[in-house]
Amino acid sequence: MTLGHQVIEEYFPNSFICYVSDCWASQLKTAAQGHQLCLAHLLRELLNFEKALDNAWCIRMNELLHRALALKKSLTPEDYNHPPEEILTLNKELDGLLKVDTSVFHPKLQALVKRLVKQRESVFRFLTHPDIPPDNNASERAIRNVKVKTKVSGQFRNVEGKGADRFARLRSVIDTTVKNGREVYTALQTLATC
Repeated sequence: MTLGHQVIEEYFPNSFICYVSDCWASQLKTAAQGHQLCLAHLLRELLNFEKALDNAWCIRMNELLHRALALKKSLTPEDYNHPPEEILTLNKELDGLLKVDTSVFHPKLQALVKRLVKQRESVFRFLTHPDIPPDNNASERAIRNVKVKTKVSGQFRNVEGKGADRFARLRSVIDTTVKNGREVYTALQTLATC
């Protein structure tokens, strides 16, 4: 399965409240009330530029994103109703960093800055909404089991050709049960008796 726009629309026909993405064009086209860029991917990209180019802008942007992540961890439910001054400060700093003259930057770094300018509203959306995560790591962890299964056994096989579907359904029940802090064995027993 690809992350193409058509596949996302086919499997998720209703729009998302917020879609956390790696900034791929197909993901950004997905119908959603808002988008959040995956900060884990941005930080990884910035770190690569920092190592390769020793660019001061990358260092400052990296520090800004880390401060935003630390702030997210400290926010209380009340803070989302009355945002602290720190959120305004972070946004002002981000705007300042995005107004930099990129003509002296490496072309790939110029492309990153241009992308961030274009997707400006999607950089710190997670600071204003309690249910929006700053990255899509949970989604990637959720599909890891399927990927490991296909790598180990090569593919899903059974007589009816529905092995992948059955595996996905069971995995979904198990993962949802774990996320809700429930007993997996009890959930599977209940499912078996339905």
